[in-house]
Amino acid sequence: MLEENREEGRESPPAVHRRAKVSEEEAKGSGSSGGDARLRGNDMRTYRVITQPIELEALRERLLAEPVLGVDTETTALDPYQGRIRLLQLATRDEILVLDLFALGRRALEVLRPVLEGDHPVKVLHNAKFDAKMLRHHAGIELGRLFDTMLASQLVAAGDMAKRHGLADVVERYLRERVEKAPQVSDWSGELSSRQLDYAARDVEVLLPLRHALIERLKELGLVRVAKLEFECVVPTAAMELAGMPFDVERWEALVQTWEQRRAHVEEALRRELAQGSPQANLFGHVEINVNSPHQVLASLRGLGLPIEGTSEAELLPYRAHPAVQLLLEYRSVQKLLSTFGRGFLEHRHPVTGRLHGDFHQIGTPTGRYSCSEPNIQQVPNVPEIRACFRAPVGRRLIVADYSQIELRILAEFSQDPKMLEAFLNGLDLHRMTASWMFKIPPEEVTKEQRAIAKTINFGLMYGMGAASLATRVAEVRDGASPSLAEAEALIASYFEIYRKVAEWLRAASDTAVSLRQSRSQSGRLWRFQFDPTDREQVAAVHRLGKNFPIQGTGADILKRAMRLVYDALRPYDAQIVNSIHDEIVVEVAEDQAEEVAHLVRERMIAAGREFIKTVPIEVEVVISEAWTK
Repeated sequence: MLEENREEGRESPPAVHRRAKVSEEEAKGSGSSGGDARLRGNDMRTYRVITQPIELEALRERLLAEPVLGVDTETTALDPYQGRIRLLQLATRDEILVLDLFALGRRALEVLRPVLEGDHPVKVLHNAKFDAKMLRHHAGIELGRLFDTMLASQLVAAGDMAKRHGLADVVERYLRERVEKAPQVSDWSGELSSRQLDYAARDVEVLLPLRHALIERLKELGLVRVAKLEFECVVPTAAMELAGMPFDVERWEALVQTWEQRRAHVEEALRRELAQGSPQANLFGHVEINVNSPHQVLASLRGLGLPIEGTSEAELLPYRAHPAVQLLLEYRSVQKLLSTFGRGFLEHRHPVTGRLHGDFHQIGTPTGRYSCSEPNIQQVPNVPEIRACFRAPVGRRLIVADYSQIELRILAEFSQDPKMLEAFLNGLDLHRMTASWMFKIPPEEVTKEQRAIAKTINFGLMYGMGAASLATRVAEVRDGASPSLAEAEALIASYFEIYRKVAEWLRAASDTAVSLRQSRSQSGRLWRFQFDPTDREQVAAVHRLGKNFPIQGTGADILKRAMRLVYDALRPYDAQIVNSIHDEIVVEVAEDQAEEVAHLVRERMIAAGREFIKTVPIEVEVVISEAWTK
């Protein structure tokens, strides 16, 4: 709950009427092309600073009658566990209100709960996830129906990841106005200045006109359905971040120590191997090799008789049977673990909760998938010894639920390929059946290697993988034995001979992406492509994206819908979503409710998939465990 102001018992000053000030620089406008971008200046409405609790009851009734309401908060820190909400700003069509929660005390948010939690009015926020976390943690308030101007702006940007979507950027882009952001980093815990109050009022004042402008763009671009999908996912995402991922520090420290010992051992062995190929070895005897220097490593490998041009993984792969190459690949693998995770990962353990609270970016990629940072919990490798460090507390369990082959099921839905539909509708192993059809052998005679090759092709071709890439991937399956380019081309031809409708759909999707310069997911999510039609590499890249985006984007649509359905279903239970990774949702639950909740999670995830995929069955695999394992 929100802490009370220490001086709450003192008599509060009356409500203050103020007019937002405009700096001289802002009044001049931005000087951007297409005319001056100016603040409304003298046209800005006055705002009221409310500090008297007696005003809240009447205010609540007025706000409940509004169709839309701009909402913003100013806080003493960005972390909900370490900061408090100082101001709650509200904007209607007719007035701007700034509520000082330090003066009003805890009851203010409780009085306004029906306004904030209900479907009416529609709450308009910018980066609503932040405010949702603050309100949830300090007042137990769950925002009702909302419109997030940041997410709307990201959708309208249609895959242009270079565009910025801070409030100032979006206001300037769509309203041709400017807002001051300097007070954002000021101290909100003490007595507030007129400039701070003006800033707070200005931030909320722009939200309703911004919503109006963005609604027009969403309609023009056919993005209304996906916008609704994203807005409904805000509260589940906020709750997931607030919950955090359970983390076993002692187990992690022991694992990191093991990695460090392994790195030291492998590094020493690698130095000995590389020294044998060093040109200086014959002259000086003992040679110190810097294993992190590509130049020195390449020279030594050539000295060992390997005819390689570089030391990238792809260039090393054909020679991985060589002891030096084996050691080099292993060293880099361990080094990457330590640099990406290692002891630095421990710095993200929250001092209050002891958990990892990642920052989930809801539209983190053009495909609509989440991305995550500080730390990137999504990037944790699916390795048992690593995932075992993410453990449920005593008396609780983790439910790990993920869609089975969701992208291939989407491809089957889009292409309506009879062979692929046959496999899914009959519950067959698609990769085994693909290998059976490609190599013309009975399914029971398919080898592990043949199935792995079929799996590589099944997933690779929807990403636009060509013969050269396939040859490299098959080499991994065959333990370094790389097929010729002609053999790889023959494998692709054989695949498309079986899945003719898949070939037709992929060709049509890639051609459409180039001709229309855009591609869409099932929800209408849009990616507009900027490329030079005379540049063959750029055109080829768009062809690849045109094949994959509708599939991966629809996968993101399904996951976002599942997040909302699962979140709603968990309300009666002692359970919470703690992580989400592309096609997977992780739920923490009380041990005695685990079986029931696992069934519910699977049911809701399947229901989400069926909203987008009508003919292909959706499968969700669910595991109940003490740790994050499948």
